[in-house]
Amino acid sequence: MNNWFKQNGVHFAVAGLFFAICFFYFTPAFQGKVLVQSDVTQAQGMQKEIMDVRAKTGKAPLWTNQVFGGMPAYQIWAFYPANVTTYVISALKTIFPNPIDTVLLSLLGAYLLFCVLRLNPWLAAAGAIAFTFSSYNFILLHAGHSNQAFAITFFAPILAGIILTLRGKHWLGAILTAFFLAMEIRSNHIQMAYYLLFSLLILVGIEFYHAIKNKTTPAFIRSMIWLSGATLIAVMINASILWTTYEYGQESIRGKSNLTQHIAAGASTGLDKEYAYGWSQGIGECITFLIPNVYGGGSGGLLKADSKVAQALIDKGVPQDQATGFVAQLPTYWGGKPFTEGPWYFGAGICFLFVFGLMIIRNRVKWWLLATVILSMLLSFGKNFTLVSDLFFNYFPLYNKFRAVESILVLTQLAFPILGFLAIKEALQAKDKVFILKKLFLALYITGGITLLVALLPSLFFSFKCTTADESLIAQLTQAFQGDSAFANSIVNNALVQDRIGLARADAFRSLVFVLITFGILWAFIKQKINLQITSLLILVVTLVDLWSVDKRYLKDDSFLPKDEAIQVRTPREVDQFILRDPDPDFRVLDLTIDPFSNASTSYFHKTLGGYHAAKLRRFQELIDNQLTKSINQDVLDMLNTKYVITADQKSQIAGMKANATACGHAWFVKKVRFADNADQEMQAISSFDPKDEAIVDLKYQSFINTKQNAIDENGKITLISYAPEHLVYQSGSTSNQVAVFSEIYYDKGWKMLIDGKESPYFRADYLLRAAQIPVGNHKIEFIFHPNSYYTGEAISTAGSILLVLAVIAYIFVEGRKEKTVYTDISKIGTKPGYK
Repeated sequence: MNNWFKQNGVHFAVAGLFFAICFFYFTPAFQGKVLVQSDVTQAQGMQKEIMDVRAKTGKAPLWTNQVFGGMPAYQIWAFYPANVTTYVISALKTIFPNPIDTVLLSLLGAYLLFCVLRLNPWLAAAGAIAFTFSSYNFILLHAGHSNQAFAITFFAPILAGIILTLRGKHWLGAILTAFFLAMEIRSNHIQMAYYLLFSLLILVGIEFYHAIKNKTTPAFIRSMIWLSGATLIAVMINASILWTTYEYGQESIRGKSNLTQHIAAGASTGLDKEYAYGWSQGIGECITFLIPNVYGGGSGGLLKADSKVAQALIDKGVPQDQATGFVAQLPTYWGGKPFTEGPWYFGAGICFLFVFGLMIIRNRVKWWLLATVILSMLLSFGKNFTLVSDLFFNYFPLYNKFRAVESILVLTQLAFPILGFLAIKEALQAKDKVFILKKLFLALYITGGITLLVALLPSLFFSFKCTTADESLIAQLTQAFQGDSAFANSIVNNALVQDRIGLARADAFRSLVFVLITFGILWAFIKQKINLQITSLLILVVTLVDLWSVDKRYLKDDSFLPKDEAIQVRTPREVDQFILRDPDPDFRVLDLTIDPFSNASTSYFHKTLGGYHAAKLRRFQELIDNQLTKSINQDVLDMLNTKYVITADQKSQIAGMKANATACGHAWFVKKVRFADNADQEMQAISSFDPKDEAIVDLKYQSFINTKQNAIDENGKITLISYAPEHLVYQSGSTSNQVAVFSEIYYDKGWKMLIDGKESPYFRADYLLRAAQIPVGNHKIEFIFHPNSYYTGEAISTAGSILLVLAVIAYIFVEGRKEKTVYTDISKIGTKPGYK
């Protein structure tokens, strides 16, 4: 054991360095402060009922009525107790404050990959820093896309496991692949796992080609069998997540459209193309890989008191403090995205090394990485280059289920440092120093030349104007300055453009400096001016300084607040306090003081019609689009039991409340049923109807209603007597069979109805509510949410978790029985041509 510690002491030193980096970057988190993340705040609103029930009963419900009238809770938050990775993640989040667990895992996982690629430990550490500190990761953390950032952390160790398996280290490689792939899926951001699959398919395809070429097909097949087994175990471990997500996906906005008007428009399945392409990478914006602020950086917050805009405002007579406050919020970003927190910046030195790698690396790993970069960049362009994007969107399985296509650039973000640091390794080991120096200078001319041209002649290549956003800003300024459109135009088209040029020029010079430093370090080593150890450490320091300084523009110390201040964000308003005094356990609120269907702040206090979720139920989204957007249909509010509508006074903007006296309540008997041939007729019918008197039912449910036995009892009643998110209990009393409508969202993938303890059929009414024919007499009616996809999936997950644990135990036992030592430096694990 002592021998093992000695051999691997450098790895412990690297791990210590990573912890130190996290400590200094996230010092406020270690001090007990909380990272304020907009999406996390939204998530807390959506999770409120789930967490309240969990705190009270010890078990989180699988359904919540807190957002969008009701939806499966496992699309918001679920524990998954049968999944072994759940406990790993819980332990990490208990030990390390948010978001340190994500960053530290990313550093360690990427370090494993670079060690497997046989870089020396300090170069491997630098490579891990290059991947982890790429700006997009920190922008995601700042915005609160925690699941997405967490999923990205496992890209590198999954690749490490696969490469080891392809080398013939089957046991170790398969175990690592199974574990990290299970963690990847458990992160519950399927889009990231799906994008990683693209790169893996390219890798496997290239390996298969070379296996045929080198007549090593049997060895390749053996490796693929092991990887298939690892994948199967990872899928089994996450069976409940994958099954429920697939099942729900069919009913969500990523599934099939119900309205023929959408089908005719080409949106029968998957997301609307315009929505999916909303965040498409501009082709020219790829320059930000090298120079971060060429496109203005983020949507606001980069300009200071000495900016051209601030000076112009001061000259106009605006007080300096007001001018400074104004420019601090001014949108400097001028690209084609609706808005952005910041650019994709990989590091100037990393871009230089990537170009260098393209020139000197000759094995097949280069072609895998280059193909990954080309494909991910083409797909990231979305609406800006539809030739490839539309091909995938229309024909590639599942591709149209995901939005924000620019996020596929995470593959490029990983490929750049891999190829760049393999280039350093190649240069350090090369015998032909003349060739290496020639290519090193050529890489300098290319990357340094680009930065120098942008620094000297930025306007020659870029306009620094954003047509839509700038026109809107001109209109706002014109109004603010009492119709002075000439001044407004001067501010936007002159002063703001000059400020944007200044940002681009400053970062171009900055990037040039880092390119020159990186070049100088490698040149000095090749010329034998410095040794390998110093070279590696210098590359590490330069990479960290470069990326750290850009990341701090977005995720900085003042992004953290003391816990008591962070909690103030969720302080109820006076109107919220009034509504909370209502003893009714199950009614809905519509808050019109915010955009109700893209904001979950109100959901923290009430069950709402709105919320914030990227995969709402398709039928609810269709209801929003047709009944609640252009104008609000009072009949729809009534059938959804909307008891309160929150509005703001037009002058004071103080929130007030209107009680809805016509809300239908929890459940009611209707006098008649009107059948509709399809969803279009249903939607048209609920545009104007009396939900208390009639129910609109799709013709396919006609067999669920015995019209001959159905009669009207004016005195019949049905009352909610017990409420829990996944267990609703009603008491009915009627002298005849009657159709009852329940103001609960219809979702037949788990909801069961019982009458006096016996399961009975129910159907959909009023486009998205539940309904059933209730027999004569007094009855106890229950709705219980018990999705087989979750519970059967958990049983499969238990089996998968046991298999993984047994595989780890078996590997340790087998390795322990071998005569040779098991205390092997992880950076010296076996190799194979193509992965030097």
